[in-house]
Amino acid sequence: MGTYFAIVTCRNSQETISKALDSIKGQTIPPEYVVVVDDGSTDKTAEILENFRKRWLILYIIKNPDLGYDISRVVQNWNKALKKSRELGKPVTDYHMIATDDTVYSRDYAEKVISYLDSNPSIAIASGSYSRLKHVMPHGAGRFVRSSFFQRTAWGDLYPEQMGYESAILYEAKRCHYSSNLIPDAKFEHLRPLGKSHKFYEFGASMRTLGYHPLFALGRFFKYFITGEITGRLGAAYMLYYYLTYTPKSVGYDRMYDHNIRKSIREYQVKRIKSVITVRRKNK
Repeated sequence: MGTYFAIVTCRNSQETISKALDSIKGQTIPPEYVVVVDDGSTDKTAEILENFRKRWLILYIIKNPDLGYDISRVVQNWNKALKKSRELGKPVTDYHMIATDDTVYSRDYAEKVISYLDSNPSIAIASGSYSRLKHVMPHGAGRFVRSSFFQRTAWGDLYPEQMGYESAILYEAKRCHYSSNLIPDAKFEHLRPLGKSHKFYEFGASMRTLGYHPLFALGRFFKYFITGEITGRLGAAYMLYYYLTYTPKSVGYDRMYDHNIRKSIREYQVKRIKSVITVRRKNK
């Protein structure tokens, strides 16, 4: 069965980080190693991590200075962990796993996802599910990424340090002639409610930086607004508002993606829109 290492990012996670790491440690298919990036925690997170490392020797810790909370550092920290994995000089694993400081996984979670990926070499990215709704795209947490694909991306086996990076890598998989999928019977749980205390600014703004087709963005809004899931109804409204009003920056985390990437995303979305229209016409 395929091998993997796990990346965990955290900040001020003293209430949840032990449960998150215990969940990964207790997998029926354990990781080769785990890299945790502590993004400047000011509570007892660093102490908890050090104590955990003493009894789990495959745990490696990167400690950032406290620069305050900044969501743009999440992807920067993923890349720090990826670079650390190379510095460790360990054999390249078949996959890497993106975990968080507030997710816990069923004991056979990794086994189910890896078994599926091993049996489907055309799938680049897969995750389990925490929601009762039927999803198509893999979730951000619990995501497994195939190394042979990741080495071929436009960003050179790192994540794009730009808004919308989780979606960008899924569309990059399509551009590289891979697919992605969600495995409903591989379950995980968020210990904190998704989207708590924010207005889904980045959900909407990143759809602009990625070049989403307006009809595709509108369809996402209606889906979230009608079901109340993922963002909630108010969050769906915020998401659409920011998509319509956001002006991307010329440089930095908030900049537009490369023209060719935006073009491939739109082409895919137009195909999806046309297929939906065709199916509805046939069902009339």
